[in-house]
Amino acid sequence: MQAVQSHLDWLKREIEALALKIDDHIDRHPNLKQDADLQRSIPGVSHTTAAKVLAYAGDVRRFSNAKALAAFIGLTPRQRLSGSSVKGRTIISRTGHKDLRRALYMPGLVARRYNPVLKTFADRLATTGLAPKAVIGAVMRKLAHLIYGVITSGKPFDLNHRQTRLAIQDGI
Repeated sequence: MQAVQSHLDWLKREIEALALKIDDHIDRHPNLKQDADLQRSIPGVSHTTAAKVLAYAGDVRRFSNAKALAAFIGLTPRQRLSGSSVKGRTIISRTGHKDLRRALYMPGLVARRYNPVLKTFADRLATTGLAPKAVIGAVMRKLAHLIYGVITSGKPFDLNHRQTRLAIQDGI
């Protein structure tokens, strides 16, 4: 029993050392640090998630748009088709980067609950009868769009961004 506990303690120390190396690597590269800070400005995206997105997706500016990033992750909708008939509900494609998709699942759950923009979006989808896991998939897709948006714009996430645009449009 003592040997198992000492091994668990060693593993914990190794995990902490690896986390410090990852943080140090991100901090030493100004572009990576800026991208990580921009991602963390989105409610629901943590320090770990930002590091995973940087590791798995690389520089998201290489994608032509946010839809391309979502397709790379495998979060695009796909219908079940057989000939001319549509069978069943629309699902996510799952043909992308499974580790990055897995890394966005928990942040999707957190953003569904604590990000006001994504909470409103998810509540609207849930009231239309979308299955709970499908709602989380849609939130993950929007989260990928937000990550792409903040990195390509170079501006942190702003909760009032849409509302200010709508206020300008109302005045026209």
